[in-house]
Amino acid sequence: MEAHIKIKYDAEADVLHLVLREEPPVDAVEEPGGVIVSYGEDGGPVGVELLQASARKLIQPGQVSVTLQTEGVAG
Repeated sequence: MEAHIKIKYDAEADVLHLVLREEPPVDAVEEPGGVIVSYGEDGGPVGVELLQASARKLIQPGQVSVTLQTEGVAG
């Protein structure tokens, strides 16, 4: 099974969102440090939101780069 992770950035809300699975969340837990993990019906994670992304220097709007590391990842 191929994994398709989407990365979205909402500049107005300053939220970086990682979509792990395309299904609606049924629950969410806010973790310390401005991280929200959303869970699907099966209890597995479907998304991760990083709040105040640019303010915390996680992203610079207009200058986004992504590095994908696949070495050592079981699949």
